[in-house]
Amino acid sequence: MDSVQAERLEGVRGVKTKHEDEGDEEDRSSKKQVTDHGVKVASHYNRLQEVGLAARSQSRIFFMRNFNNWLKSVLIGEILEQVRGAEPEPGAEPEPVAVLDLGCGKGGDLLKWRRGGIGHIVCADIAGVSVEQCESRYDDMRRKSHFREKIFTAQFITADCSKELLSEQLESGQRFDICSCQFALHYSFENEAKAETMLRNACERLKPGGFFIGTTPDAFELVKRVEASDSQSFGNEIFQVSFQSKGSYPLFGCQYHFSLEDVVNVPEFLVYFPLLEHMAKRHNMRLVLKQRFSQFFEQKVKKDQHRSLMMKMSALESYSCDDPGQPSAHGTAEYCHAKEHCGRAGVRLPVGTLSRSEWEAASIYLVFVFQKMS
Repeated sequence: MDSVQAERLEGVRGVKTKHEDEGDEEDRSSKKQVTDHGVKVASHYNRLQEVGLAARSQSRIFFMRNFNNWLKSVLIGEILEQVRGAEPEPGAEPEPVAVLDLGCGKGGDLLKWRRGGIGHIVCADIAGVSVEQCESRYDDMRRKSHFREKIFTAQFITADCSKELLSEQLESGQRFDICSCQFALHYSFENEAKAETMLRNACERLKPGGFFIGTTPDAFELVKRVEASDSQSFGNEIFQVSFQSKGSYPLFGCQYHFSLEDVVNVPEFLVYFPLLEHMAKRHNMRLVLKQRFSQFFEQKVKKDQHRSLMMKMSALESYSCDDPGQPSAHGTAEYCHAKEHCGRAGVRLPVGTLSRSEWEAASIYLVFVFQKMS
């Protein structure tokens, strides 16, 4: 993929996908009949039922979801530290941090922002039911807060952020310190216009020095795995990725279907990161960080506070090959990597791990940080 996509990236300024380059009437007619995949995405998440902690703890991907939440918590915490890095003038109160959450879902990150002590958040998502649940979660958080605790203010917007400009629903002059887009950017790469609108929403209202942060599947990893497969799909017992074809991966509109346990079952699109970086530059953004989840984990877990948070959030499963109380699954290939690690000299037991299937799913993702240049 690298050489093919690098070739396509040449002259990427004003790049068109293969289908956009074909200008005959038949192609233009067929494009009008293409289903808007955003409708499918919104429908899926609107139907998704909110379940309690007891039900989530029985899920096959319980620890993977906790791991992903830990990773986002670390990312958000460190970016908030950078935003607040500049010391205010003597006697001046620091300005409250303003956040835009694109693809907020049901509000799973609200508690992270609350712990970060932000001042205001705008939550936007294509799924109206999810936005309602996000607002309900916020209202519940505000009701249960201690009377001395100041909770951030919030605005909730139902919108397809790849087709609608949020600036039309925001206050004039409103600016953000951080835009966060977690596990959602890939939906916008259905075509160039949608991807550009999504980036404009993410970046145009950022303050100079502000950050655009997020998580998204690594296109190179997805293509590497499907190319290594004997079919047009790959995965395991908890997730499946299925491409429509192999061998050709256009810059925009390269669709695959992603399913994960009972949580996700929707079409997605490859986000070729060099292209994303190029498009972000048009919005005066520079790349600060791009790391695979594995790299991010290995770097951050070295810090005591992050390791402590990981244990608090149950982000890894406890494993010890000497513990007879371990689930029977621990004797299978799902935990052979943990068993091997336990056998190394100097390793303290138990060790924290994800099952093989969970790690195969989590390791398709990367984390990114862009910063707006002044």
